Amino acid sequence: MGARQHRRAWSRSGPTAQTMKRGTQSILPSSVPPRGLSREEAAAYIGVSPSLFDILVKDGRMPGPKRINSRVVWDRMQLDSAFDALPDNDAPILNPWDEIAA
Repeated sequence: MGARQHRRAWSRSGPTAQTMKRGTQSILPSSVPPRGLSREEAAAYIGVSPSLFDILVKDGRMPGPKRINSRVVWDRMQLDSAFDALPDNDAPILNPWDEIAA
């Protein structure tokens, strides 16, 4: 088989962009959740839309992202801590302006 034929044979049976590209879900076993999450994944992880997640990050109720080269990822453990710190539904919501107005 000549070099040209070999190249053609490899390109038909070799790896494709689809088989080479793997998301974190296909690489990690299901028992090991990823530590770094994209914005959309982080929002889904805490059960809100990406736009509400942006508001939560901006007002400090959720942590900001970490930067890894050009990627922006949220630490799952920091999300857990911030989520735990959110008030429960039956807990009174404290408004710091209430004390000033009284």
